[in-house]
Amino acid sequence: MKPLVLSLAMLVLAGPAACAPSSAPPPLVLERTIALPGVAGRIDHLAVDLVHRRVFIAELGNGTVDAVDMVKGAPVGRISGLKEPQGLAYLPERDELAIASGGDGTVRFYRGSDLAPAGMVKVGGDADNLRLDASGRVVIGYGAGALAVIDPATHRVISTLTLPAHPEGFRLAGGQAFVNLPDARVIAVADLATGRVKASWPADHLWNYPMALRADGRELAVVYRLPARLQLRDTTSGAVMLDRKTCGDADDVFFDPPRHRLYVICGAGGVDVVTLDAPVAGSRVTTRPGARTGLFVPEWDRLLVAARAVSGEAALLIYRPSPAREDR
Repeated sequence: MKPLVLSLAMLVLAGPAACAPSSAPPPLVLERTIALPGVAGRIDHLAVDLVHRRVFIAELGNGTVDAVDMVKGAPVGRISGLKEPQGLAYLPERDELAIASGGDGTVRFYRGSDLAPAGMVKVGGDADNLRLDASGRVVIGYGAGALAVIDPATHRVISTLTLPAHPEGFRLAGGQAFVNLPDARVIAVADLATGRVKASWPADHLWNYPMALRADGRELAVVYRLPARLQLRDTTSGAVMLDRKTCGDADDVFFDPPRHRLYVICGAGGVDVVTLDAPVAGSRVTTRPGARTGLFVPEWDRLLVAARAVSGEAALLIYRPSPAREDR
């Protein structure tokens, strides 16, 4: 039998199901869109207040931070007059919001109740990403190469760790910090207690910006922009366990442990959904051009994507992952 005839015969024998399109839902479903009126320019990172169901959005190009009420589905407050707000961290025990501003090198604190100023500390130029350590202290990456630990009670720097280049994405695990240093082309492993870099893993590609740490602390996801690649590394040895193509202009990446997934948020206008059990396959969900930052909130089981005003109004896009999580 000729190949074409054989193929047709197999389709007939397989029945209609073989020809029917897949009915499986996309891995991310756009659930709703929350408009951000009056927001222009680049949008940077997000933070979440779980108790009051608010999301804070650093609107770098606008010099503002919006507080979005997720129940009302609308902004309910705005902090203005900031100089390039970049990193955000919400401190639940104090009900305070910390904002890192790259334009004036400050970390400013605001009361969660009314967004009134609560304190400020000057760290240095290009104040960038913020994280909370296990003790609730604020860790800030800034300048030509440093991480500073800030006491949230006194709003003062209590220790500093020097790095060989400006820190971009970083994650904390116990007393360790994993730090992307694209200008030095390395991933640094540092000890916050001693203030020393313990190891430097060579970056295999250029511009390693976003980073995510698996909940068990064993795997580190690193995304590069040139070329656009996603790596998984063993946190003990730095060994590369996965290196695959991904979407372009990524600035955030998150693990979704229950679904064994990674979400790579890209300014090219999409989110790459990588299934870790079958990382070669994956799929891409279209968002908006320039929407390269966001936040995965496990407690809500939602992926939030910040879309800047390019062809329309700036907005917060809310995606529901599918299939439904088993523990909900």
